[in-house]
Amino acid sequence: MTGSHTSSVMESELESLYQVSQVLSRSLDFRETLMELLKTLNDSGNMRHGMICLFDKQSGDLLVSALHENPEPFNAVRYKPGEGVVGTILESGEPLVVQRISDEDRFLDRLGVYDPDLPFIGVPIPIGDQTAGVLAAQPSGSLNLLERQNRFLQMVGNLVGQSVRLGKKVEDEQLALKHERDSLRRKVRGEHGFSNMVGHTRSIRLVFEQVRQVAKWNTTVLVRGESGTGKELIANAIHYNSPRANGPFIKLNCAALPDTLLESELFGHEKGAFTGAVSQRKGRFEQAHGGTIFLDEIGEISPAFQAKLLRVLQEGEFERVGGVKTQVVDVRVVAATNKDLESEVQEGSFREDLYYRLNVMPINMPALRERREDISDLARFLVGKIAKSQGRELEIDDGAIGLLMRYDWPGNVRELENCLERAAVMSEAGLIDKKAINLTGLEGSLQPGPASLSSVANVDIDDPNLDERERVIAALEQAGWVQAKAARLLGMTPRQIGYRIQTLNIKVRQI
Repeated sequence: MTGSHTSSVMESELESLYQVSQVLSRSLDFRETLMELLKTLNDSGNMRHGMICLFDKQSGDLLVSALHENPEPFNAVRYKPGEGVVGTILESGEPLVVQRISDEDRFLDRLGVYDPDLPFIGVPIPIGDQTAGVLAAQPSGSLNLLERQNRFLQMVGNLVGQSVRLGKKVEDEQLALKHERDSLRRKVRGEHGFSNMVGHTRSIRLVFEQVRQVAKWNTTVLVRGESGTGKELIANAIHYNSPRANGPFIKLNCAALPDTLLESELFGHEKGAFTGAVSQRKGRFEQAHGGTIFLDEIGEISPAFQAKLLRVLQEGEFERVGGVKTQVVDVRVVAATNKDLESEVQEGSFREDLYYRLNVMPINMPALRERREDISDLARFLVGKIAKSQGRELEIDDGAIGLLMRYDWPGNVRELENCLERAAVMSEAGLIDKKAINLTGLEGSLQPGPASLSSVANVDIDDPNLDERERVIAALEQAGWVQAKAARLLGMTPRQIGYRIQTLNIKVRQI
């Protein structure tokens, strides 16, 4: 080989290596990178029918991951270590050069693409001291160049090995993030699942059934009820049990911001739209695209802003503050209010068309005083939640629940939870009893009701002077209004005491 020819070959190899390195650093799509690499070897390196096989840890086989001029994946074609030419290279970790591939007994020709009269070079793809795969091709040109082409392909194999190592690392990190994401999704769905909806009264069961039904669709929902009844929990349950559960869930309290900031917060703004707008910013509606937006305290927005909100609810369109381009979003809206919107409409302070746009599916949350029978279950559920957050065992006894049931709870479930958390702090031994409840300051707010209420827990339920209604009320009070326990005290079945409560028109308020 003349000096000038050798120099020309070296220049060609260096140019090919440069192009290979460019390809390997250009794309994060690993399969696309491998295909582009084989194309480069074909075009500038005179390496035909390039193939890359990568080792699959799960099966222990070599899988054909890329094949020049064959964009479809060949993962179905595989070689076991030691099987055929490719498996031999994997097992030995050494390159293999064959002057005429059809003369090689170990050649299996599973792909059916190789020219039987051309040479064949296969080299290992190393990662440290391990072989991660095999790079193979059929060189064209003089047979005198085979050894040089072998060394060239080994250099390419080393470069591919570094890319495989990086690709594997990125893949492992993405897999770990995916597992973490899926775990968090399962946790969030568990926290907002139907199993965490507590209560058995007719009014709250109706709410739960409405949530189950409406969660399936994209219908706009208006959750109504007093402060602290759990409107946000209902919004969470609707989103995380809907087809949009994998999409974003964006929340905004409309009462927390004035109109000027509310418009920017919901619709976003362009750079320079106002003083301080140093960059473009997406609003909550854009952030919620493909998911759900929860607009709390919707009754607090001004009539001027109501018109702007109406458009996005009707058309799914808006412009950012300071912008002219119309943005289109696909967002499911859940709103909440504790206001009497019907009166607001009559007074003219709330737009009638917006009211009807929001009130497609109303869900009315009952006040806690209207479902006192649920206080026992709610208290135990909340105590379990508090115990988990405090990292200790907590219990609440029937006497404490009896006290809780004698309070009107103007702050509803939120107030009940706050009360129980204070009581838990006061309970060093982990038992929330009457004393712990009294230490929260609740005692002075209790409603005494009938004259017999304060002493009903001490009534002898076997006293022959008691009528049936008084006996049932006394048993319920002594059992903390747990009907199954009261039934045992009276020697009844739960069905029988349930029938007595209904026929005797006993309400929790009458204890």
